[in-house]
Amino acid sequence: MRHLMNRPLAFAAVLLCLLLGIVSGAHAAVPNHSAVPAYAEEQTILQTEQAVPEPGYGDKDSGKRHIDRHFIQPFGYQSESDVLLQRGGNTWRTLRNGPLATIAGAILLLALLAIFLMYRLIGPAPMDPAPSGRKIRRFSAWDRMVHWVTAISFIVLALTGLIILYGKKLLLPWMGHGAFSAIAMLGKYLHNFIGPFFIFCTAVMFLTFLRANFWSRIDWLWIRRAGGLVNHQPVPAGFFNAGEKLWFWGGVSFLGLIVSVSGLLLDFVNFGQTRYVLQWANYLHLGAAVFYIAFSMGHIYIGTLGTPGAYEAMRRGTVDEEWARTHHSLWYDDVRAGRVTERGERSAQPSQTIARGDANA
Repeated sequence: MRHLMNRPLAFAAVLLCLLLGIVSGAHAAVPNHSAVPAYAEEQTILQTEQAVPEPGYGDKDSGKRHIDRHFIQPFGYQSESDVLLQRGGNTWRTLRNGPLATIAGAILLLALLAIFLMYRLIGPAPMDPAPSGRKIRRFSAWDRMVHWVTAISFIVLALTGLIILYGKKLLLPWMGHGAFSAIAMLGKYLHNFIGPFFIFCTAVMFLTFLRANFWSRIDWLWIRRAGGLVNHQPVPAGFFNAGEKLWFWGGVSFLGLIVSVSGLLLDFVNFGQTRYVLQWANYLHLGAAVFYIAFSMGHIYIGTLGTPGAYEAMRRGTVDEEWARTHHSLWYDDVRAGRVTERGERSAQPSQTIARGDANA
């Protein structure tokens, strides 16, 4: 696994193959005994089909023809366009609106509670020693633009996704059908159109920050000491510490890959996806997105209130020299020695990245 982590393209390929394997295995029909009937007519259909052999994995009729035998075809063939009732539909709806929505909400609330308790009981990292006034360039304008465009599109997707999942229960009762309909439709279109743009931004961000996120031996020390977040004892780290690398590989790369592939399956139903495949894609999309949002809240907290001075790096591109020496001592030493430039890239030239006052490199 460590060798795969050091070869990010191979690692991403393995993850993609695993995800496609899961999706390809989702062609099987919903078993009669586990299907949840939506109404009496569907219950009757399930009873009449109990003796009918179910299509196997990969069968073209998997989860397909269960009521309509007239093969209603609009102009131009579309997959499953002749299906009026698919017995797994209400099974998916019951799981999505019931246990999955409840678990997802609990995960998000627990993440918020954990952040609150961490802030109240442990508190932010102290500004010790005091800022020196000397600035070190940490992120270029390109780095910051890629980060903020990706972050803003992620926030839009998170908010619209939560509206799609919980809006009917939380917003409709007090907002009314008219206002909620407008907000829900706007959220749906924003989610569908910004989703592919977010995937593009994620790919660009992956390539932009890839070099600085390779795993090193010192990162295990950071993990063993929990980054010094509890006792506020600085731990040696390079340009990115182990926590930031875990966010890059676990959040941006792994969870980002799952939400991207499943989102594309749901967004572009033009390639013969059956309803059952779309239902499984929705399960994966919901689950990965919830953990992505929860981890992103922790990332936002640590990058702002939890670590004073960190936000300046992504806001203005520079950090105070003492902040760099405290939180990323190995990178700071390399900068002082002229061994690296911004983003931790190797350099044969003496470093000119430390300046007096507010001047940037």
